[in-house]
Amino acid sequence: MKPILKLYRGYANEQELIVMGHVFRPTSLEEYNFQKKNLKNATSVIKMFQIKTQANADVYLDYYDTKIHTKTLNDGYFKFCVPLDQSITYGWINYQVSIIHKEETIITKETYIRPHKGNLGIISDIDDTFLVSHTKNPLKKLYVLLFKNVNKRKVYDDVVSHYQALSTAGRKKHGEQNAFFYVSSSEWNLYRFIIKFTELHKLPKAVLLLKDIKTSLKDFIFTGHGDHNHKFEKIKHILEFYPNLEYVLLGDDSQQDVFLYEAIAKIFPITVKAVYIRQTSAKKKDKVLSVMENLQSLNVAICYFKDSAEAIAHSKSIGII
Repeated sequence: MKPILKLYRGYANEQELIVMGHVFRPTSLEEYNFQKKNLKNATSVIKMFQIKTQANADVYLDYYDTKIHTKTLNDGYFKFCVPLDQSITYGWINYQVSIIHKEETIITKETYIRPHKGNLGIISDIDDTFLVSHTKNPLKKLYVLLFKNVNKRKVYDDVVSHYQALSTAGRKKHGEQNAFFYVSSSEWNLYRFIIKFTELHKLPKAVLLLKDIKTSLKDFIFTGHGDHNHKFEKIKHILEFYPNLEYVLLGDDSQQDVFLYEAIAKIFPITVKAVYIRQTSAKKKDKVLSVMENLQSLNVAICYFKDSAEAIAHSKSIGII
């Protein structure tokens, strides 16, 4: 058996490249199988949370003609933040990372985005923002995660049209896309599932920034819950990393999104252009309405919507799409 090297989509600006991944110990556990149904899907999902990470493993990034060496952190996670030479390449760019096991080199390839110069950045939550997840009902959320495979999971009506329009907004050249990020309280364990889901539904290709990996069954039961500070820090990091963009932030009212976005808008008063919050209950929440009004007083365009058709109409009315 060999250790497993997982890479995630990275991102770059004019000065720096950031790529990341995990190294897992050798295992006989099968990868999550997207086609399994019912109980077999549940077993497959649970196995994703029983994986064991490898601390202090040697990892090598191939960067032009050099190999950059680092080691994994205690949870098997690694991240390369490297100065970027004056590259002239934009769009999605390939990269590769390797580890060495018993004199054998194991190579994994992924891509990173270096957005074409533009005006817009899009940051979206995942659960109950575009992926129907039932966050307000923990038992139902767990049931859906366990017993509905990726092909049975649902996306909200018209959300794909909205996201695709945002992805290409302001772009005159075919193939150019805006910087797009999915930031979630879901853990890295669910990365492949989320990528597959977004590909199935033709949602924009995006960088995912997720929560620290979980390695026990107890952690699995509370997946997607707990402290949301990591989301705040990751969103803040994106706005600092691409300071010249204006941002559209999309979330829902089932957890803390609107409060996080309000804090972000207060810190970045020029760069937050619009905030979209999906209504997940029968009624709009007073606390959310109050925060949205406050955002509006900060000159942020707001839309608290039940259906994505409303959000599309709003984006058109303010000239984003």
